Amino acid sequence: MSKKVYVGMSGGVDSSVTAALLVEQGHDVTGVYMKNWSQDLPGFACPWKEDYQDARRVAVQLDIPFKMYDFETEYRSKVVDYMVAEYQAGRTPNPDIMCNQEVKFKLFLNTALNDGADMIATGHYSRTEGDRLRIAANSVKDQSYFLYRITADAISKTLMPIGGYATKDEVRAIATDRGLATATKKDSQGICFVGKVGIKDFLLTELGPQKPGPIVDHADRTIGEHDGALFYTIGQRHGLDIGGGLPYYVARKDMATNTVYVTTDLNDATLWSTELTVHDQHWINQPPEPGRTYQARLRYRGPLVDCTIDGDRIVLADEQRGLAAGQSAVIYDGEYVLGGAILNL
Repeated sequence: MSKKVYVGMSGGVDSSVTAALLVEQGHDVTGVYMKNWSQDLPGFACPWKEDYQDARRVAVQLDIPFKMYDFETEYRSKVVDYMVAEYQAGRTPNPDIMCNQEVKFKLFLNTALNDGADMIATGHYSRTEGDRLRIAANSVKDQSYFLYRITADAISKTLMPIGGYATKDEVRAIATDRGLATATKKDSQGICFVGKVGIKDFLLTELGPQKPGPIVDHADRTIGEHDGALFYTIGQRHGLDIGGGLPYYVARKDMATNTVYVTTDLNDATLWSTELTVHDQHWINQPPEPGRTYQARLRYRGPLVDCTIDGDRIVLADEQRGLAAGQSAVIYDGEYVLGGAILNL
């Protein structure tokens, strides 16, 4: 049955193909560019104008209406401010997860529905089945990890048509066959819509230089100096600037004393976790059953690990290395996403 569908068009090939497929399926499609960020950063030009123009070109090719929603104020307060506050507290947040929760599948969805849409659609590599979220056919590109905090109601009003394609090459081939302007455009990188900028550079822009502090090894010796504990995450190897010998890994941080603790021992107990405590749980349809075995993914593209869940406690069947407070544990039941929670450790 034909629906009035508003497609979030980012200017990339995935959302372009999403719009094209829905037009071909007979839906009444409107393209929408979400203007979430437009600020240039030192050495990095925000690509929003180019992305907007690319999305608009595809909309013209498809002969569909096209509009822009300006969400900059909300994106700043709901995503950027959250991310910065988490890093200041010594945690490692995932802004893409918060962007999906607060902007794409809440603000965009509600704005589109109020604007006359029946449903929205996005270029995510995942699948919706009624009010259930399922992993993509393309296991390499699957983005369900970033979507675990959206609601069952939002899922029931969302289409993700490219989630059924097994490879990115298939998606690009669809764009090429239809002559879409974005067919050969490279995938975007960086923080959500901020562009090609590293998290450290972004935090320096937001917070300015941080107070240096000691880097301390497993023998409690000061072996170097860091340029701000908030810039480092558990398990990190690169960027420590400690010369010679075996590589060092960040084992833990003490934000109160501004100290970063490192180890050369990959078997160091502080790097490994089997029992996790979590907070801010979100279950899409129903909570997991205590004692039943599920699968946990603890970082994007990380392995699925068997686990059991009891309240705010997750027990993993296999030890995992380098987990950090603020990251997300996403829980799967086979191919379906149950939801998840944020790590305390």
